[in-house]
Amino acid sequence: MPIQVQGAGGSVVESGAFAAEGMHVIAKPQDYGALGHYAMVFTTGTIGAGMAALGELVQMRWVDATRICLIQEVEVLEFRNVATGFTAGRFLFDVIISRGWSADGSGGGAVSVAGDQGNLRTSMGSSLFSTGFRLATTAALGAGTKTFDTLPVGACYGAVGAIAVKHFIPQSMVVTTLEAAAGPGVKLWETDLASGEHPIVLTSNGGSLSEGISIRATVPATGTWAASFRVKWCELAAF
Repeated sequence: MPIQVQGAGGSVVESGAFAAEGMHVIAKPQDYGALGHYAMVFTTGTIGAGMAALGELVQMRWVDATRICLIQEVEVLEFRNVATGFTAGRFLFDVIISRGWSADGSGGGAVSVAGDQGNLRTSMGSSLFSTGFRLATTAALGAGTKTFDTLPVGACYGAVGAIAVKHFIPQSMVVTTLEAAAGPGVKLWETDLASGEHPIVLTSNGGSLSEGISIRATVPATGTWAASFRVKWCELAAF
């Protein structure tokens, strides 16, 4: 016997050979129980000239052995000169997944998640990220012990001219001056759950088999610079 779904107005939702009747649906976030949904914006310090290609700027190593982390969005909000201009060339930002992350990275500073830091609702639990959550200050982060995937899951590219432009992301409207620019950043990763897309899911055995993500950059020579990022994620008991 078929199962019928009837809306509040009495209409029966039809499928298959019938002309489908509309059904009113309210989309809600993932159930999080005692955990929660989080979002944070991070800004590096002034990164000195000469950073090696694909230097790590943000590291998020998940070490909780019984819960999981869903990375929903990673965005570059800003990339700008601080003092010294770049030589002409191309820049790259990407986000990449690591497996078998057995030791935290080094350098920079730890990102605090204590209390209500980044919680999208006060009643949500504090994030379970621990010492593996780091942000670059004056140089790229030390790698720790992990294995990157061969290819990133998201990236953006652009060109840097020899003229000292203040902003490259968002792009300055006047490329011959140091005028600031306003506008949106560039999304490196975004999950559209409503369309059936799958988020990045981080798991761990509590140590040697931890997973995580890194935000990396490659920039031309000579420039001193800073960048800002936003990450959205949720922490769940199961998914």
